Amino acid sequence: MEFTFTVKKLTENDVPEMLKLCQGNPLYYKHMKICPTSENLKESMTALPSGKREADKYFVGFYDGNQLAAILDLILHFPNPQTAFIGWFIIAKEYQHQGTGSALVEEILSKLKHNNFSKVRLGYIKTNPQSRRFWEKNGFTPTGVESREEQYTVVIMEKIL
Repeated sequence: MEFTFTVKKLTENDVPEMLKLCQGNPLYYKHMKICPTSENLKESMTALPSGKREADKYFVGFYDGNQLAAILDLILHFPNPQTAFIGWFIIAKEYQHQGTGSALVEEILSKLKHNNFSKVRLGYIKTNPQSRRFWEKNGFTPTGVESREEQYTVVIMEKIL
């Protein structure tokens, strides 16, 4: 199945459709041990690591026509100037298992490489084998670094571009 997506920056006005997409992915939230809410989505839209500015963050939606198909949280130049960090990537249920997520990741990585990034990092929740397999399939490997959060452990992965 072939899709052509439009990318747009997400705003608070988009939270209802973001919430619908997230509610369709209960497995992701099961591993986070939370439920998606308008409030935690708004927090995700603005969350930044220490030392990063709003200008470094791209919280965007991929649209198939008027339908939100995927959400990406991308932070540029983190944890160093040559690295981009995927803080969040979630695909609508109806676009899963069709190669859509991998195609989007490939496009994102290609654009980052074209813009002189040499590496992309991300974290997945250690108890989520589906997420681990997805990122491994897309060429990411564990760095050996894990971060213990209150509810779960995050495994850091990276890919050299």
